[in-house]
Amino acid sequence: MTTHHVSGRGRLRRSLAITSALGAATLGMSPVLPVDADEPTNQVLAWDAHAYAELIGVAGQPPPTAALHLAIVHGAMYDAVNSITDGHEPYLGDHTTVSAHSVDAAAATAAHHVLAGLLPDGRDAQLDAWYQESLDAIPDGPAEDGGVAVGQAAAAAVLADRADDGRPGGPPHFREGQGPGQWRPVTAGANAFAWVGRVKPFLIERASDFATPGPLPLTSPAYAAELDEVKRLGSKTSSERTEDQTEQARFWSDHTTALWSRILRQIATAQQLRTEDSARYFAALYMSGSDALIACFEDKERHAFWRPLTAIRGAASDGNPRTTADPAWEPLIANPPYPDHPSGANCLTSAFVHTLRDLLGTNRVPFEATHATLGITRRFTHLSHALQEVRLARMYSGLHFMTANSAGVDLGRAVARWIGGNALRPM
Repeated sequence: MTTHHVSGRGRLRRSLAITSALGAATLGMSPVLPVDADEPTNQVLAWDAHAYAELIGVAGQPPPTAALHLAIVHGAMYDAVNSITDGHEPYLGDHTTVSAHSVDAAAATAAHHVLAGLLPDGRDAQLDAWYQESLDAIPDGPAEDGGVAVGQAAAAAVLADRADDGRPGGPPHFREGQGPGQWRPVTAGANAFAWVGRVKPFLIERASDFATPGPLPLTSPAYAAELDEVKRLGSKTSSERTEDQTEQARFWSDHTTALWSRILRQIATAQQLRTEDSARYFAALYMSGSDALIACFEDKERHAFWRPLTAIRGAASDGNPRTTADPAWEPLIANPPYPDHPSGANCLTSAFVHTLRDLLGTNRVPFEATHATLGITRRFTHLSHALQEVRLARMYSGLHFMTANSAGVDLGRAVARWIGGNALRPM
């Protein structure tokens, strides 16, 4: 897509080069200070909301695609802001700039230009209107002009780096099979998102470094116990699942990236983060979450394990005398078009939760969230409580064996910890 500029005082004056190189770092944030009332709007927060509205609200991008694109937007904002504050190692490379530049002009410009590169031309007018609104909130002068130039350069560098990264998707599909334990679509042709596991990671070196041990052996007693558990508690007509367990399953059936995006913005707002802290907060979260999804979907292809629906209906063929087939069994929530192991919702949630704990230095973070269409609201006092709910909810939904859920939690935690020790480190 073409690069967009806004006329008037937001026009680009100059360009800065940002070279490619990975940073390495812990995720400990600088002390969080309240934002003064006379300071301009935190443009990282503003453009996170704009990105959500465009990528999820208008474009309707599915969870993996939306997560990757949010990571690209926030990676650019982080590099733009960090080019000015120079407080942490960059995402893409070295930089030289002037600390007097406006971090808010840099963030708004970076986000605007990246979204213009990711979205169809038909969205230009809305993006340009938001961009002018952002610039109107920032005082005229060299600081704004310098910030615009930094944001332009960061956006160009990130878009160039991600140009051939394995998006936007398409073939090849996940491998299918008809034998015991082998994944196959529930509906003909419902085989998608294998491309996610082939996307170039943002911060981790190789997705394969986070491979999981895999599903339980089909003939083991443990597998039989897990199949019976999801058969009883994940059924569409279960009489054993409690009302609250059903609510958990339905609540966490929301678009995972969208739900967590609302939660992350709520927490950032409650923490009263400054622009520079917000830039690192969102970049670390979305790049950690995206890298966890990339590793997760590569692992799905590696194991290509059948989901409970197929396993329960075809239990007579699994070679396990402890399992019993139910050809009419249905899950509470409809199956997505990719294999069971590991759980993508748990990979993403775990990466978010463990990155949040590192960033904020605590597990005690109160928040609430509401399902976008069902109106179900759940409240939490600790981040770990939400993660534990997701782990169980995907079994109550009838979507995953518990081993797949636990593997997703482990994978997301491992990615978050690796990034915590090797990326975006304080200078």
